[in-house]
Amino acid sequence: MEDKVEVSIKETAQITCMYTSDEGSGGMVIEWFYVTRSGDKQRIYHQDPVSNTVDKGTPYMDRINVSTATGVVVLTISDVQVEDEREFTCRIKGLTDGSGEGRTKLRVFATPERPTIEAVETGVSVDKFEPSKIGTCEVKNGYPRPNVTWYRDNMPLLSSPGDTIIEFRTTTESNGLLSVVSELSRKVVKEDKNAKFYCEVNYFVPGATQMTESAPITITIYYPSTEVYIWVESPKGKIKEGDVVELRCTGNGNDPSALLSIKHTRSGETWETDTAQINATRINSGEYECQIVDTESFESLTNTTEVFVNYLDPAVVVPEQPAMVLQGKDVMATCNAVSSLQTETTWFKDGEEISKGHTLILTNATFDTSGTYTCVVSVTELEDMQTNGTLIVHVQGPPQIRKDRTVIETVNREVDLKCHVRGYPVPTIIWTAGGKVSKGFQKVTENGVESVLKVQVTSDMTAVCNASNEYGSDTSTFNIKAIAHTTTQATSTTTTTTISNPSVKTETAKPPKKVKKESNGVIIAVVIICLLLLAVLGSVLYFLYKKGKICGRSGKQDLTKSNKDNIVVEMKSDNTEEAILLGVNGEKQPQSHQ
Repeated sequence: MEDKVEVSIKETAQITCMYTSDEGSGGMVIEWFYVTRSGDKQRIYHQDPVSNTVDKGTPYMDRINVSTATGVVVLTISDVQVEDEREFTCRIKGLTDGSGEGRTKLRVFATPERPTIEAVETGVSVDKFEPSKIGTCEVKNGYPRPNVTWYRDNMPLLSSPGDTIIEFRTTTESNGLLSVVSELSRKVVKEDKNAKFYCEVNYFVPGATQMTESAPITITIYYPSTEVYIWVESPKGKIKEGDVVELRCTGNGNDPSALLSIKHTRSGETWETDTAQINATRINSGEYECQIVDTESFESLTNTTEVFVNYLDPAVVVPEQPAMVLQGKDVMATCNAVSSLQTETTWFKDGEEISKGHTLILTNATFDTSGTYTCVVSVTELEDMQTNGTLIVHVQGPPQIRKDRTVIETVNREVDLKCHVRGYPVPTIIWTAGGKVSKGFQKVTENGVESVLKVQVTSDMTAVCNASNEYGSDTSTFNIKAIAHTTTQATSTTTTTTISNPSVKTETAKPPKKVKKESNGVIIAVVIICLLLLAVLGSVLYFLYKKGKICGRSGKQDLTKSNKDNIVVEMKSDNTEEAILLGVNGEKQPQSHQ
């Protein structure tokens, strides 16, 4: 028989017993036994020339089968369990050859689950004198007992008194499988902060050994600082007034109990934290110190950094008061701002750049020179760092009236006259219109004054704007021509007499045409007289016609005519200078009757 037979749990095992005999298998007695934990033999199978029997009351009564051949007996065990790992005995007895026994050890194997690993939840300090727990590795349900090995960065760890301790605990599960828990403790050093720890599990399978690994873990290592650092976190680059400056202080260690502070050396202001935020002004410039204190050893480390806050003072314009300059003369002004950095100055007027440099020179001044000038002082090295100042220039000289339209035609009864005057000092404006003197409504502008006079227009008139100051005067005349609109309403009368087939004809008189007359009083008067004469003449002719005095007519007129059904009498005026008289039968009368 073989010394051992290896099989995985829940698989089928076959144990072979070989023998030699001259009697043949038909005359043999075959028995199978297993050895109990106490060392006793327990029979599980019996076969003789007459019968074969599986013994009752054993763990194998339902799981074994025996097959025989010449010189060979095979015991088959199904659904192998951990408890089946024991020694099995085959006994052969002959009628004449005596008996013989053979033994085989059945080995059972179970592949464990993949190992799990847990790191210590809290950090580990290098200041501890005894090894500190690093982590725990557990492998479950293996058989035989799996072997656990710890690794640090691919290097195996061995137990070492005072430095590394590896402990194991083995648990037998209800199914007979074994679980192993291993705990690693180690006296850590600073270099362990980035190390990877993991466990390796070696286990047996039929005819071989296999291995599996856990996931790696890292642990938090607490260690004191050997250096301390302080720097400006933001803003990057140069600092200016108004910036929010953030200072950071830290050490090269990892010690949560260490105390950090930042101090402004000049003022003594202190921040008991690793960060300081400052609304920067120039007084915040200077040295800042970072200090770290180890609360266990009470040792401290310090370091410093310099902070400089750049500044730009408000712009100062000279002259400060409005500059007075006579026409034709020159004016000079300066604009400066104290700064910690190089500056440049630009002058603007009405939004347009007119000059660069701290000094502004305006030559041969005119009224166009008057106005407001803005100087912008900016720092070239820092964006948005600038200031500005204002210069007001007044050009002194006699008034100048802007020559607007002086001939005004109007049909309105009221007109606004505007007089725009440049000059300094601000001119006084007097209006003369229609024999009256008035100041009108005045508004001072940047270059002078503007005056508005409301005039009631009834006829042609003249208005005079007179502006004066200590340097002279100027006058502008406005000629106002009143445009008259003449409209004569002509009367349209329609009379209808119905004899038969009644019908009414109504014709609306056309509105008179507007005739634009010359602006001359004599012509207007002549036209009016002519119109009056024509109206009188028309009235006389109509009266005589009604009395029958024209063309030998007298008495009543016969209103009936054989060839007419309707008699319509209509007098229509087409315009103010012409009228047509219609006959009784609607016939047009000759010109001699008008």
